[in-house]
Amino acid sequence: MAVAIIRVDHTAAQLRHEASRCDDSRAARRMLALALILDGKPRREAAESCGMDRQTLRDWIHRYNADGLAGLFDRPHGGGPARKLTDAQQEAVAGWVEAGPHPKQDGIVRWRRCDLRQLIGKTFGVTLHERSVGKLLDRLGFSHISVRPRHPKADLDAQATHKKTSPNWSPTSSPKRHAASRSNSGGRTRPGSANKAA
Repeated sequence: MAVAIIRVDHTAAQLRHEASRCDDSRAARRMLALALILDGKPRREAAESCGMDRQTLRDWIHRYNADGLAGLFDRPHGGGPARKLTDAQQEAVAGWVEAGPHPKQDGIVRWRRCDLRQLIGKTFGVTLHERSVGKLLDRLGFSHISVRPRHPKADLDAQATHKKTSPNWSPTSSPKRHAASRSNSGGRTRPGSANKAA
């Protein structure tokens, strides 16, 4: 069931005004999304217009209903396991994605968000939601669709050597057929034929 906005502190116009003077771009987008909801826009349209999914918008509506505008701002973490990754840790994650998993060690041939989430928790002691891992990958410049995993036994050097040493070949042209000799009927009369006919 969709969560309704039950607070009457701000109208849609007032939320837009607050968003326009807000220094926090994330909180401003959340205010604009709620303004669209108050305008009667479908939740999917409101969420996509402000760069989030419907579930995320639902969560922010809960926060707004409970805490008003203050609930639309990110809360600082209290030093627990849910803290954000440092720049060095983010660089390490980028290195993992670029290198890809080790099939024998990691048991997979392609990283998924849930795999990276587990590895981040194991390595850094940081607990992230899968959506947060997806946002992290976006910030690091990795698309949702990654390249197809390379077979671990594939040897690029051997493939290059093979291409260099393999002879170039082209289909041999079929031998030209000699023109078929003309049939006697309708052809030139052989020498002496006229004498025989006479």
